[in-house]
Amino acid sequence: MKKLILQMQMSVDGFVGADEDRRWQLWEWGDESDWDDELKQDFNAAFETVDTILLSRKMAEEGYLNHWSNAARKYPKDRFYAFAQRIVEAEKVVLSDRVKTSRWERTRIAGGDLPREVNALKAGEGGNIAVFGGAGFASALIAAGLVDEFQLFINPAVLGAGRRIFDQGGFARLKLVGSKAYACGMVVNRYAPAVRGA
Repeated sequence: MKKLILQMQMSVDGFVGADEDRRWQLWEWGDESDWDDELKQDFNAAFETVDTILLSRKMAEEGYLNHWSNAARKYPKDRFYAFAQRIVEAEKVVLSDRVKTSRWERTRIAGGDLPREVNALKAGEGGNIAVFGGAGFASALIAAGLVDEFQLFINPAVLGAGRRIFDQGGFARLKLVGSKAYACGMVVNRYAPAVRGA
């Protein structure tokens, strides 16, 4: 069975988005990145287990797929951008009841019941499923108990206020799967839902 892996950048105080326009992420997905080489290498290694990318309608329409397709074309020989090529090659699924036909390459639209659609994807064969947000979509997946692994990229910043992803789901115990600190100041924490009764 495939795992649904939620990967989010987060502040030290648990926010995934700022209320004010501040540069708080070590990499804001442009050409400038403060990530160190080891973090870049590990980020790409995580993508090697993924063959499907799950997106909200909003992420797709705001240019996520176009952005990484352009990056793959712009940096075809840069090892750091190997993940961008993986995004291009992977099956993409946009969950939406509003969008009826896909206008993106290798992308299909799935509508209807969120748990039913995600569980159908998980039952398929192949690599894991990656999802990156936005905050509302991530919150809905968490509240529905659909996330199998959280990969939280903790940036060395405190926002004080902003958007969160764990507010809808209520109390839950998580099991630490791994944690690694990087020279650039990023800490990546990986969690899985704790097994009930364990």
